[in-house]
Amino acid sequence: MLTRLDLEHFKCFELLKLPLSQLTLLSGANATGKSSVMQSLVLMHQTIREHEWSNKLMLNGDAISLGTVTDVIDKITGRHSFSIGLVDGDRLVRWEFEGADRKDMSAGVARVRFNGTDFIAPLQLRHLFPVQGTSESIALATRLMRLSYLTAERIGPREFYPLEDPSSVQVVGARGEKAASLLHWGRDETVVAKLVLPDAPPTRLRQVEARMNEFFPSCSIEVQQVPQANVVTLGIRTSSATDYHRPVHVGFGLTQSLPIFVAALSANQDDLLLVENPEVHLHPAGQVKMGLFLGTVAAAGVQVILETHSDHILNGVRRAVRNGVIPSTEVTCHYFKNRDEDGVQVLSPLIDRNGNIDSWPKGFFDQFDRDANFFAGWGE
Repeated sequence: MLTRLDLEHFKCFELLKLPLSQLTLLSGANATGKSSVMQSLVLMHQTIREHEWSNKLMLNGDAISLGTVTDVIDKITGRHSFSIGLVDGDRLVRWEFEGADRKDMSAGVARVRFNGTDFIAPLQLRHLFPVQGTSESIALATRLMRLSYLTAERIGPREFYPLEDPSSVQVVGARGEKAASLLHWGRDETVVAKLVLPDAPPTRLRQVEARMNEFFPSCSIEVQQVPQANVVTLGIRTSSATDYHRPVHVGFGLTQSLPIFVAALSANQDDLLLVENPEVHLHPAGQVKMGLFLGTVAAAGVQVILETHSDHILNGVRRAVRNGVIPSTEVTCHYFKNRDEDGVQVLSPLIDRNGNIDSWPKGFFDQFDRDANFFAGWGE
């Protein structure tokens, strides 16, 4: 499990050492760095996945496009380099990247610190690790390669979805565009045992369907390949008395949630799952269930990092803790602030075993209370 992420001169951070847990929840106002945390890990994933022997960090690819070196170096304190570090158990791996020209669309690897040794301007890397890497580096590289990332901008209902080579489809895609393909090819794959609902077969398709049933009663799904075409259709129904409908006829909540279920139920233990705004297009009650579900996924051994603006998602996580689904010691909350406020960019309220939070910084899911005080005439 990754226990800390270090960022130096990366985007809005001069220096960040961010603790990570089995479930890490990122919150805060817009443009305070939550997405930047996600993006740093996605850049590593993208480079490792698309360029096995690369000695550059690829800033633009299928998963994410961030532009040039200028766009990713901290505008206030950065110059020509930035670094990303990961603490994996008791090991620290740190990469320092630099752009010979700030207009470069990739950043060269200037230094790698691995197992306490510095490799200066390494000529040959595999998966961004020195080629003489150990089994530990291979394990970390594999986790980063298998990382699943879902951006907040997920695709909506489609008439059909691309069907890709099964050997290349291991993640749902940043916009969920590969979810139907992954579900089609892996429909009979067995789900991690701790995530299996007992009333359905333990296979991916039926467990995804069972999870969707918890959110959308009587929901069932089918995925069918179009003959002589590299596409599949997705059929969804919300009543056993009807036929399967095209996705456009069943509401955005189902198609926005489906990639989350597919990603989570396709993951192995120790995999990484990153989700931005899992609450999109869900009713508040569904948002609470989504927080509880992601807590369940984390408890099953999949490391989850989620970014949310929803107090309902937070409350779902708190319920997961109180219900004993996941220990409070395996959940971390971070609240990101504007760096201009007082120099402290991240505050980390604690959740106890009863789901209670020890402190509520101003702006940390307090808008309902502030509005209630306003209408009661007690405050702004």
